[in-house]
Amino acid sequence: MTASLVDPGHPHRSAVARPEPLALVPPLRLVSQPEGLLQIHTAPFRGSFAAVFSQALRSAGLGSRVLVSQFLKGGVEQGPAGSLRLCGRLEWLRPGTPHCLDGPPGSQGPQGATAEQALEAVSEVWEVSRQRLLAGDLDLLVLDELGLAIALGYLSAEAVIAALEQRPAHLDVILTGPSMPASLMEMADQVTQLRRGG
Repeated sequence: MTASLVDPGHPHRSAVARPEPLALVPPLRLVSQPEGLLQIHTAPFRGSFAAVFSQALRSAGLGSRVLVSQFLKGGVEQGPAGSLRLCGRLEWLRPGTPHCLDGPPGSQGPQGATAEQALEAVSEVWEVSRQRLLAGDLDLLVLDELGLAIALGYLSAEAVIAALEQRPAHLDVILTGPSMPASLMEMADQVTQLRRGG
């Protein structure tokens, strides 16, 4: 409905319509932080990490706080004390073992880590990853070959699930590897399965 206005100086002019007052719309409720996702990238072969790592590097370059933990990629004897930093915001952590771990603990041969050394090195990487996950000081956490580390006996699926269930709501977590327990697959918000073209 509009109200008519009469111009007193010109009584014969048409009335000017005055629009109705605008109704105020309540302000949109802003979400303080977006909800994070638990994603799984799996393949029947080792090698799905490259795409995930490029995503992590891009996220860090855009200002996100990122931790990439590789559980079975040794060879540089890095360990938690020697983690690398890229883009200022990406921390890259590997186990402190003389070689990559490609079998159960103790199966690395005469020049590889002993079973105790391999278990301790992977446990150290997991403990740092778990603490950072629970602290909520990350935007993205990548756990590379986590499923294979569980399948080979380096980590407990129950301990991993318990930590992931407590993750902060804003945290994105990506699990990679050729082997992933069904219990972790059921937790995932998104599963990407890679396959070789035939």
